[in-house]
Amino acid sequence: MYHSNCFECEEGKAEVNRQGISLGRVLGIKIILDYSWFLIFALVAWTLAAGYFPAEFSNWPVAEYWIVGIATAIVFFVSVLLHELGHSIVARHYGIPVSSIRLFIFGGVSQIQSEPPSAKVEFLMAVVGPLVSFALAGIFAGLGVVFASVAPLLALTRYLAYINGLLGLFNLIPGFPLDGGRVVRAAVWGLTNDLRRATAIAGNLGRFVGFLFILYGVYQVFTGNFVNGLWIGFIGWFLESAAMSYVRQERLHELVAGRRVSQAMSTTYTSIPPDMTLQQLVDRHVLGNGQRSFVVEEGDKVDGLLTLHDIKNLDRSAWSATSAAQAMIPLSQVKRIQPTEELWAAIEEMNRDGFNQLPVMTNGHLVGMLRREDVIGYLRNLQDLA
Repeated sequence: MYHSNCFECEEGKAEVNRQGISLGRVLGIKIILDYSWFLIFALVAWTLAAGYFPAEFSNWPVAEYWIVGIATAIVFFVSVLLHELGHSIVARHYGIPVSSIRLFIFGGVSQIQSEPPSAKVEFLMAVVGPLVSFALAGIFAGLGVVFASVAPLLALTRYLAYINGLLGLFNLIPGFPLDGGRVVRAAVWGLTNDLRRATAIAGNLGRFVGFLFILYGVYQVFTGNFVNGLWIGFIGWFLESAAMSYVRQERLHELVAGRRVSQAMSTTYTSIPPDMTLQQLVDRHVLGNGQRSFVVEEGDKVDGLLTLHDIKNLDRSAWSATSAAQAMIPLSQVKRIQPTEELWAAIEEMNRDGFNQLPVMTNGHLVGMLRREDVIGYLRNLQDLA
């Protein structure tokens, strides 16, 4: 499964990234282990060691069940990572940025930074994940034959063949944003040549599938399968929530269609001199007025941009001796936008690069700031008027 960033989802981006452990990069893609992953890892290892393997392979020492169970759980999540890498590699092949892959309680998700350029690319990105899982299922099935006489390795490979096949089939369920739902979106997009309509149809189908999972989970709970029912219900809730985020994204896209940056930007901003110390800045503007971003300006010349995040990255003992000019991001390194630029394009740019604000400039002069809170307020007003 993969996720294309939308504005509502990105509001908590920095928080989400803090809720995990960076495992480094694979092919240049950052791998993040969400803290919720430890819960599902422990659950999978315990289920295998205490239930599945003792039922399939009797008379093992307890320690052996746990060693094989933990090893199988690790390789399973490596398989999930390979599934997500399949999506990411195809995306990057077609020039679509991929910021990270995150392993979490519901498996894995590739953070793909923009929508695919065509229905064909969407289809290829969607099907490659299940194909990777099916390929892994075949590889582990073959290894099971090779290691048939070594019980622990047979147990590991047999289960991984089964679970990867199941993972591939599950992702082909036509519930957006599962891979099968994205195949549906690609098909509708190809037939109608309308991405928004395709997303709305696939998203509502995904919500329907999510509700079916929830209802089946409730049924399982009331028929005595409490744990399975609860887990199925949670999966349904996740699918419905994810699909709803895409439906909302398309509604927002429709609202801002034709709108310009100049309509949402703020023409008021806090300007500070380059020689102001960070301590003075914090005392006067951050604590005094609750400001979080500042334009470093000398006369009519903009030197750079300084945010509360930049200040927090410096040791507090150095604030009184560090000037705004020393801590700021120079204007040459700051991404700028034009007031006539389409608002949706600016929103996507903020999401893609993780910016909370963008200076709005024309002919080398600063005319305003587009902040995340400005956009949220503007969207809220548009929704109320609609």
